[in-house]
Order: sequence, then C-alpha cells, then structure tokens
Amino acid sequence: MDENRAPIVPYVYIKHTGKVRDANPVRVVSSCNLEIYTFPFDVQNCTFTFRSYIHHVSDIRITLGKKVEDILKRSISVLSTEGEWELMDIKSSKFKLSSFDQGESNPYDELCFYIVLRRRATLYVVNLLIPSCFLITVDLFSFLLPPQNVDRSSFKMTLILGYSVFLLIINNLLPVTGSTIPLINVFFAICLALMVASLLETILITNLLVGSSNFHPVPGWVRVLVLRFMGNLVWLPQKSREDKIILNPVAGETDLKVCPLVTVERQVQTGEPGKMWAEEGDPTLAELRNLGNELQSIRLQVAQHVDGNQISQDWMQVGYILDRLLFVVYCIFVTFSFIVILSIWSNSYNQ
Repeated sequence: MDENRAPIVPYVYIKHTGKVRDANPVRVVSSCNLEIYTFPFDVQNCTFTFRSYIHHVSDIRITLGKKVEDILKRSISVLSTEGEWELMDIKSSKFKLSSFDQGESNPYDELCFYIVLRRRATLYVVNLLIPSCFLITVDLFSFLLPPQNVDRSSFKMTLILGYSVFLLIINNLLPVTGSTIPLINVFFAICLALMVASLLETILITNLLVGSSNFHPVPGWVRVLVLRFMGNLVWLPQKSREDKIILNPVAGETDLKVCPLVTVERQVQTGEPGKMWAEEGDPTLAELRNLGNELQSIRLQVAQHVDGNQISQDWMQVGYILDRLLFVVYCIFVTFSFIVILSIWSNSYNQ
C-alpha cells in the first residue's frame, strides 16, 4: 500500500450528544491478485481489511457508519474512472480476532470489504476476438478454392503470415501477470494451429492431385476405405470404370479399325497355297500388314493411356474425398472449440 496522500482536514465534528466525529479522509492505493484465466471477461474480487494491530476492542471498536447498499450506491456515483473496470458489488463482514495473551475476553476488531469488479470487454472484443474470427472464417472459405491450384496454398501462407503479425501487434493488450494462462491465449493458439493444419492439408492434397499420374494403382484397402466408404460419407461417390472405357471414343475407333485387318490376314493365310505364294511379293499385302502392326501398337498405347488416366483419376478422386473430409473435420473442430471457449467466457461474465 502506498503512502496516504489525502489532504489533511484539521477539523472535527462535535454533536450535542457528545459524540466527536473526525472525518479525516484516507487515500488507499492497494493491489489484489488477479484471476485472468477468463480474460477479457474476468470478474475480480478484491478484499480490503481494516483492523488495529495494537488496540483491543476495549480501546477501539470498528463498525460500519452506513449500510453496505448505501456505500455501494455512493461509490458508483463518485467513481472517478469509467475506463476498463466496472464496480459491480461491495460486501462487508466483521470479525473478532482473539489475542494470545488475553484470549477471547478482549479481542481485536476486524472489518473486511469485498469489492467485486468486472472488466469492460468491448475494447478487447473489437480489437482481438473479432479480427481473429474473421481470419478463421476466411481460412475456412479458402477450402472453396481448387486444391490443385498453387494459389490456394499461397493464400493460406499469406493468411498465416498476416495472423502472426497481428499477434505481435496485439501483444501489449494481453495481461502479463497472473497465476494461470489466459483462455484468450489458448484461443489464439488454436486459431494459429488451425491455419497451419489447413496449410499442411492443402500441401498434401495438392501433391496428391498434381503427382497422381506418377503413382502406382490405388491399393485395394484405399479403394474400399476412401473411394467407397468415405466417398459416400462426404457425398462424392466413385464413378464406375466400365462407363469411362465404353464412352472413350479413341478406344472405340481403334477396335473398329483393327478387326477388319485381322480378317484380311486370316483370309490370306487360309487361302490356296499357290495363290498365297503368288501374292507374297504383293506390295499391297505388305503395306496392309505394316498398317495392321502399327494400328495394333496404337491400340496398345491407347489402352495404356486409358489405364494411366484411370489410375490418375482414381488418385484424384482420393484427393478430392480427403479434401472434403478434412474440410468437414475442420468445420466441426472449429465449431466445437469456439462453443467451449465462448461458454466458459459466458459463464464467467454472467456470474
């Protein structure tokens, strides 16, 4: 407690009943332990104790000059500050402390005041919580960007950098004293962790979609777990492979071109022996055979290309399903975390 700096009043009040009143003001500057776990929606309870360390009850009796309700109304009306704190309630209690030498026959008087203060949280809500919620909302809607595009990861990296600068700027508004870590620090840590997890998810999905053409075929357990079960769970069912091959115009045209050539060769080989040897040097027959071999190789290449496209499409489907699933998990975790933190703040603020 600091030194009393109140002005000295050299007067006393003498009543006709013989009572003498010395109304000497005392300016008390004290401190109390802050419970900042629910900052900025915290309610503090500070205690002021008045007693004499020398005089017993027989010498000095400490009593209330007014009712506690009147003291509260008077304190609210003359409260000099309208800034961060709001006076909520004042309570009092009186105790009699016994001494070691005289026991309970001549105790000490002790009077305690319990002052309840509530922090005005408007400044912190506007400057801290609302910008964080806006950034988390922007990060949430960034899942609508195409995952195979590099702009999505760049956007999320820019968002994380901006949020880090924001945390450095608002560091002076956060309390630095207290026995526990404020819940708002946990809120900021969760927001930053969600943004980092979103960026890692984007990197994983982008790598899966861009490099899908170089991957091996999708394993069976991935096809069952992801393409079938998770795909139906997030409303992205797998398309049938047969439909893709039948509707492929290149494969259909190669089938129509190869079949007549095979028929021509069979007719030539199953003809009469003399006629067959006679037509052996025919340039038309050699050209047809070369053309058939080339069409056969084209057909194999088209089939490999179709199979490769199918593998790539399967991995891309896995990427889309995982992206949708992680987006749903992200939304659920954000909603659950915000509900828990807001409920704790609400309960503390309404006490």
